[in-house]
Amino acid sequence: MTKQIKITIASIIFLLVVIIDVYAVIIQDKSLEMIFKPLLMTTLVIVYLLSVKKPNFWLVSALFFSFWGDVFLLDKTNYFVFGLASFLIAHVLYIKMISKFLAKKSIVKILKAAVIFVLLFLGVLYLIKDNLGEMLVPVIIYGIAISGFGTCALLNYQQEKSLANLWLLLGAILFIVSDSLIALNNFYSPIYFLDFLIVVLYIVSQYFICKALILK
Repeated sequence: MTKQIKITIASIIFLLVVIIDVYAVIIQDKSLEMIFKPLLMTTLVIVYLLSVKKPNFWLVSALFFSFWGDVFLLDKTNYFVFGLASFLIAHVLYIKMISKFLAKKSIVKILKAAVIFVLLFLGVLYLIKDNLGEMLVPVIIYGIAISGFGTCALLNYQQEKSLANLWLLLGAILFIVSDSLIALNNFYSPIYFLDFLIVVLYIVSQYFICKALILK
């Protein structure tokens, strides 16, 4: 079996897992979701590992913690904090990964790149702050991390406007949007449709990030 055939088979399996998991979210079938949610990052990392000669340690590590984030958030009532912590680590790992690609930047360039992500975070925080309670500090820390992730991805694209860096930037943006919708859905106004949108944006974001690193 050739490498390309293996990649194709793994990609098809990943796509099937995605379809079933999204379907489970739409029909609110928790039993089905508990089976296929943990398979999202598992099958995606297999696609990535088959597609590259030398895997990026930081990406694989970020996908590992994303896997645990998915698992913990299957039970938001009891394990939301653990899920948040897992994704926080994943974002820090993504920042570390992108920082390896960046040349030294001036403070002014960093601040300019950060503005849009910081404003988005502050806007979401303003809407949800009254409902956070003891989650206020963890959410602020998480917000700083995702803002840093977006800033690094934007700086990376500004440094070299390649297709790979565009995929990476889009992945970061979609991840941030997905996280923002989770915050609004949990701490502002729960909307059934957002569950579907959150999972789709999250899956696409992780796929884009992997695609970027495959191209790199």
